[in-house]
Amino acid sequence: MNVLFIEDDMIETMKMQRAISKFESKHKIIEAKNGEEALEILKNSPLPDIILLDLNMPRMSGIEFLTKIKGDERLKYLPTIVLTTSENRVDLLKCFEIGIAGYIIKPLKYEDYESKLKKVFDYWEISELIKG
Repeated sequence: MNVLFIEDDMIETMKMQRAISKFESKHKIIEAKNGEEALEILKNSPLPDIILLDLNMPRMSGIEFLTKIKGDERLKYLPTIVLTTSENRVDLLKCFEIGIAGYIIKPLKYEDYESKLKKVFDYWEISELIKG
């Protein structure tokens, strides 16, 4: 699977790389540090299978990014999973209202993080993805 991972925190990016290196299936991770960079990638590259998105980022928040892609005919069907520390119910409801495919709260323990990520990847590997 090709995954667009949008995250401004280098520690979180390293955690993601470490976790997926342990998975049996190999995935290509394309990294963006913010929503603006992610939009450029989406405009100039083949579309990813899924997007993993942090909410709290500089320049363009995750919610702003979601609003932009869900308003774009070419991008609106991309499954987008929020991967965040925000347990704010307003954020959760707003994200589902915009049209996300999932909302995952990053656990504090690395083992729990890896386990949650594995479940996400396992699910999306077997899910029928819409290709444009």
